[in-house]
Amino acid sequence: MKRLAVGPMKSPKYIEWWGKRINDNIPRPSYGDSRSIEKHLRVVFSELEIIRQDFEKKISELGKKIEQIEEENMNLRLDMDVQKLETKKLRKWKNKSEKDLDSLKTNYKKLHLSM
Repeated sequence: MKRLAVGPMKSPKYIEWWGKRINDNIPRPSYGDSRSIEKHLRVVFSELEIIRQDFEKKISELGKKIEQIEEENMNLRLDMDVQKLETKKLRKWKNKSEKDLDSLKTNYKKLHLSM
């Protein structure tokens, strides 16, 4: 019986690969299902635009919070100034009251001694 020389069996994947190869097994890119570079860049630009908008929104929110905190800080300083003025008035009143009390005590002692 004579044997026939049969080459290696070629699978459909091998045949497909063989058809795509260029320059010693470097496959060609398939253009059928991939996006063009312009479409890809538009998608990337859209994602960057969304990120930029989110960033600007956060900056705006932080700016509003800073303004609110600065306003609260100013109000607290005003309250503190008012409290200092009231404290100063109360101290003056206390000192005057103590002097008046001392004067009354002195007058009472004089009156008591004169009796």
